[in-house]
Amino acid sequence: MRWKFLLRPSWLALVAGVLIFAFACFWLLSPWQFSRNSEREAQNSAVQASMTAQPKPLDTVLAPGVAPDRKTEWTRVTITGTYLPEYEVVARLRTVQGEPAFEVLTPLRTTTGEVVLIDRGYVQPGEHNSVPPYAAPPAGVVDVVGRIRQDETDPKNRDAFADASTGGKLQSYDVDSRVVARSSGLPIRPGYFQLDQNTPGVLNALPLPQLDAGPFFSYALQWIAFGVMALGGLAYFTIRELKPGGVLAEMGERQKEKKARKRKSVAEILAEDEANESGEDRSEEPARQN
Repeated sequence: MRWKFLLRPSWLALVAGVLIFAFACFWLLSPWQFSRNSEREAQNSAVQASMTAQPKPLDTVLAPGVAPDRKTEWTRVTITGTYLPEYEVVARLRTVQGEPAFEVLTPLRTTTGEVVLIDRGYVQPGEHNSVPPYAAPPAGVVDVVGRIRQDETDPKNRDAFADASTGGKLQSYDVDSRVVARSSGLPIRPGYFQLDQNTPGVLNALPLPQLDAGPFFSYALQWIAFGVMALGGLAYFTIRELKPGGVLAEMGERQKEKKARKRKSVAEILAEDEANESGEDRSEEPARQN
């Protein structure tokens, strides 16, 4: 029967591979790209709204101790308090508009007694990629305006450090309130706040992300197309093998011939060889007579 090839281990392995690939395309890879596209759209909407909305007091947007989420990120808020520069940390290995940079993270104690982390902006590296001198934050009580940001996460969970390479200045690998809280011992609330331009204590204000959709939606469609092509190819080759002249059918016939040859006895093989040799000798006799 022509359907027997469907039970061959090689064919079953091919079918399993195609089905696994199609499953990954339809239920893992394309949904992942769709979710990234949704995240980008939500971010763009939040950033766009923050450009025109008036800043609100922090406590009206986030209750004390509540961590930011996607719904509150990028919202502009006002905070009143006093900078704590003695606990400042510099975030290293940053990139701003394609150029290397350091971001300066300074805790601020609010008038309500809560401690928040302020991202004062960035400075470009000095000689030998060192942290250059920069302006200290103003002393006394200040009113700042910034955007709510979620903490970054270091996969290695590294603490801030200071050594000869940092000139004794504490540096971290991410902008993370938890890292600064551990280095300072302060009860810093989750998240941080990215200062606007012309705000007390700001250095070079960080630019906002570009409002473009990105390639995620097209990537999702591509994964769906790859899954469809894989299933279509499997269907095509299945139909092709069911017809006469299929590759697997030809391979099966060859294997049968090999097996038939192997089953021949030694005597049969010797007889065939003798017959072939005698045939060759007879073909040479007329040539000799001439």
